[in-house]
Amino acid sequence: MMIRLALAALFAVSLVSGVSPPAVAQDQNGQGLLQQLLRGTRGEGTAGGTGEPTRRVPFSSEQIQLSFAPLVRETALSVVNVYASSRVEMRSPFMGDPFFERFFDFPQMPPRVQSSLGSGVVVDSSGIIVTNYHVIRQADEVKVAMADGREFSSEILLKDEGLDLAVLKIDGADSFPTARLGDSEALEVGDLVLAIGNPFGIGQTTTSGIVSALARTPSGISDFGFFIQTDAAINPGNSGGALINMKGEVIGINTAIFSRSGGSNGIGFAIPANVVRAVVDAAKRGADYFQRPYVGASFEAVTPEIAEALGMDRPVGALTTNIVPDSPAARAGLKAADVVVAVNGNPTDTPEALEYRLATLPIGETAEIEILRNGERLELALPVERAPEGEGRQAEIGGRGPFAGARVAELSPALAQRMRLDVNRTGVVVVALARGAPAASIGLRPGDIIREINGEGITTVEQMKALAESGERWWRFTIERDGRTIRQTMRF
Repeated sequence: MMIRLALAALFAVSLVSGVSPPAVAQDQNGQGLLQQLLRGTRGEGTAGGTGEPTRRVPFSSEQIQLSFAPLVRETALSVVNVYASSRVEMRSPFMGDPFFERFFDFPQMPPRVQSSLGSGVVVDSSGIIVTNYHVIRQADEVKVAMADGREFSSEILLKDEGLDLAVLKIDGADSFPTARLGDSEALEVGDLVLAIGNPFGIGQTTTSGIVSALARTPSGISDFGFFIQTDAAINPGNSGGALINMKGEVIGINTAIFSRSGGSNGIGFAIPANVVRAVVDAAKRGADYFQRPYVGASFEAVTPEIAEALGMDRPVGALTTNIVPDSPAARAGLKAADVVVAVNGNPTDTPEALEYRLATLPIGETAEIEILRNGERLELALPVERAPEGEGRQAEIGGRGPFAGARVAELSPALAQRMRLDVNRTGVVVVALARGAPAASIGLRPGDIIREINGEGITTVEQMKALAESGERWWRFTIERDGRTIRQTMRF
């Protein structure tokens, strides 16, 4: 007990005086044991003799007075404010009604301008900026304000609602300060991070925290389900800003917060930098949306019951449930009931993790996937390919039926991906609706798959158009929406 009190006293004195504590005991190498304890390791500052540097707590006043200021100075100039505006046409609620328009002359109302505010990060000196899709959604004009006060108009190069990412381009006479994209795979829970953005429009702000969790799958943010969670304060306006590590590298794009009040509760989410890099590379190649690799298979989570049935020690991985013939998955030799547990050596504990690992791979490469099949571990070579475009048949529905004013198309994997549908779905899908058209008035939405009309299954655009324009009085139809089947009967 006396020895412990003496060690504690020495430690306290060293913190107050700002000097290193004396070595009160020596090991065989002549190093002070107390100094080793304060460093958090034995030996030459390595973990278990592996040569890898360890993390340790500060043990002197000089270290306690260290600052994040150099990291902020290095990165802050590349974090920008993004101002998006859109014109919304104002209409009287009685416009379009034949009765009221017969007796009243409704004047044309001036459009209203809606604005949104967010942040962005310059990732290329030529003026390429990454931000969130929801910051520039439906924007007619997007302006970018630099940290030094300069303001630029921007062009939207790419936007992807499923990932909630967008890439902008600004032009200037000089090169722009740029942030480095780091490797988000190197993150560990507990690592220190800084969040830089423009919360509530008050100006650039930096907050600090740690990585609270990895591979989070919060619902309601986007289709993407592999977020970095941090307790660094993130508030409205931080969206699209930088989450940086202690090397000054951007390891995430701040996207959302979990909050019941609208303010920060210490639970924020960021899109990993490895996904951001893949999206930026796609924009540089001229793509207007991010093409995820096409696998040609469906996956679901491994439950404890499934793990027990398959003889697995624990419920991890992505269970293969369906294989599309002649798809990359089929050519790789993947089979139903296979459990994918790793891609290129990185674990895939969930289907979301599998999607993330594949999304970061360039099109044209081959991924080494590790699977469990009948209790045996196997490795398969999966080609990373674009989703097939299909024949692209589309048609506008005319006539006086309930589908009039709808544009429909035959589903292909590429179209399904763009419309955020299951890429393995087939059939005829609604891709657009004319404003005020009968198809919109009965509640159809883009993304609805038409399965049946008046008792006849729908498989082609030509068949759909012929049935929809037949001039029937009574209509029975079935649609598929978000995995649900909806049946309607009406006289039209």
